[in-house]
Amino acid sequence: MKLIIGLGNPGKEYKKTRHNAGFLAVDRIATGIQYSVCGIQSKFNAEVSEGIVDNEKTILVKPMTFMNNSGQTVKAVLDYYKINFKDMIVIHDDLDIPFGEYKISKNKNSGGHKGVQSIIDHIGTKDFTRIRIGIMTENKKIPTEKFVLEKFRKEEMEIVEKIIQKVYKKI
Repeated sequence: MKLIIGLGNPGKEYKKTRHNAGFLAVDRIATGIQYSVCGIQSKFNAEVSEGIVDNEKTILVKPMTFMNNSGQTVKAVLDYYKINFKDMIVIHDDLDIPFGEYKISKNKNSGGHKGVQSIIDHIGTKDFTRIRIGIMTENKKIPTEKFVLEKFRKEEMEIVEKIIQKVYKKI
C-alpha cells in the first residue's frame, strides 16, 4: 500500500495558491486513477481517497489542518492504515527550487518548510520521499508568507499543470 500526501491549506481562499501545490498534485492524481472518494474523514481531519495506482492500493490525503500542522493528520493516517513511512510520498511547494521545476528527495531535513517539519516532528523521522514543486521567485522583495499565499497567474497555472503531470508519472 502506498500513501500520497499533498500539502496545502484548506478553504476557497487558498485554492490555486503557491502553497497549495501539493493539493493541486493530489487532485490531479485523483483524476487519473480509479478511486473511491471517501471525502473528509474527521478522524484524520483530512480529505481522503483510496484507489489503485499501478496495481497498488493507494491512499490520497489532503490534510485539512492547515500547512503547519500537517503532521497530526499524517501520523493518524499512517497509524490507522498501518503504512510504513517509507511507503509515503509527500508532495509540497518549495521556495528553493526554480518555478517550473521539481525535485524528488528522500531522508532530507525540512529545509524550513513548516508543513514538512510538522510531519517529521509527528512521525519521528525524515526518512520518507518528498516531491518538491518549485515556486521560487525572482522578486525577492515580497515577504515569503505573502508570496506563498498568492494565487498562481493563469500562465503560471499552465506550467504548474505540466509539472504536476510529470510528477504524476513518477508516482
